[in-house]
Amino acid sequence: MKRYLSDTIHSDLGKKMVLLTGPRQVGKTTLAKELMAGYQRPQYLNWDVVDDRRVLIAQTWSPRPDLLVFDEIHKMSDWKLFLKGVFDGRTPGQAILVTGSARMETFRQSGESLAGRYFQARLHPFSVREWVEMTDARPGDALDRLIERGGLPEPFLADEALQAERWRQQYFTDLVREDVLEFSRIQEIRVMRLLVELLRGRVGSPLSVASLARDLQIAPNTVARYLEILEALYVIFLVRPYHRNVARAILKEPKVYFFDTGYVLGDAGIKWENACAAMLLKHIQFEQDVLGKSSTLHYLRTKDGAEVDFVLCENSSPSHLIECKHADNSPTPALIRFAGLFPEAQTLLLVRELRQEEYRRPVSIVKGAEWLAELAA
Repeated sequence: MKRYLSDTIHSDLGKKMVLLTGPRQVGKTTLAKELMAGYQRPQYLNWDVVDDRRVLIAQTWSPRPDLLVFDEIHKMSDWKLFLKGVFDGRTPGQAILVTGSARMETFRQSGESLAGRYFQARLHPFSVREWVEMTDARPGDALDRLIERGGLPEPFLADEALQAERWRQQYFTDLVREDVLEFSRIQEIRVMRLLVELLRGRVGSPLSVASLARDLQIAPNTVARYLEILEALYVIFLVRPYHRNVARAILKEPKVYFFDTGYVLGDAGIKWENACAAMLLKHIQFEQDVLGKSSTLHYLRTKDGAEVDFVLCENSSPSHLIECKHADNSPTPALIRFAGLFPEAQTLLLVRELRQEEYRRPVSIVKGAEWLAELAA
């Protein structure tokens, strides 16, 4: 099954090393092996496999492969120095693909730099756009399946919803047991599980680290570190408020969402908002990684509580103001208010269940699934 980044990565491998990251079981290894089929002598080495690890440490792989694939290499000490040496000393014309289930910029930092030697590619779960292009499914049907199953390949493609739920339970157990332990200590695992359970019920709301610390009875800086770990492992992502002063935006409370919408607890409206957030993030990271755009995702909130769910920005200026609703097609006063503050931005109300699209100046009220099907990825 060809994924949306396949052609881009294939092209980039002819120019530089490619670092492919994304959530556990999002399809990175499958994509890597699909790409390997286009080479005559590819070689795949996984740091988590003992025999492969020995070869990697000794650097005793054959010099003949036209494609080297290193999986989970970021778990190696001084992995940047290792990759820099391999890339600089590679056989002429040899392509190098590096895959991993953690954000490499946050995993075991070292002083070495890979600047100028690689392209970044972040693989996301399925979206409405990708599934529609892959299968010719109707956007509404694709969205229903994504919200019910989540977008990770195995549960999304499962024959029954029950299979998806069983898979998800095991997925999180494995994630905590294997990946979280790379960042933390065994005694922290129980608290990490409790934190994830709390976050599942707080999707879409401004996130108070102090409140979470009280609920978990741990220090706020410990909660902040746990959130960084969950972000680094592509379990959650944080959407921060937009402000012309970027430094001030960082100090304000972010909102939390899950890469896998199947984890979200709450009503249909919350799950719909999480699905929108995940697909908007996929869209802007595709624009960053593939199109070279300076795209970012935020939300808007004032001190008096007026809020707009999402703001898409390009070069720090809002291009889209977006509110998500399950069935209500009435624009909120906040959306209209912010539309006046940012007249250059397109103002949208994305409705999951909408009978008829319309334009109520300055807001375009559109069918959410069909609009999402037109995103970049």
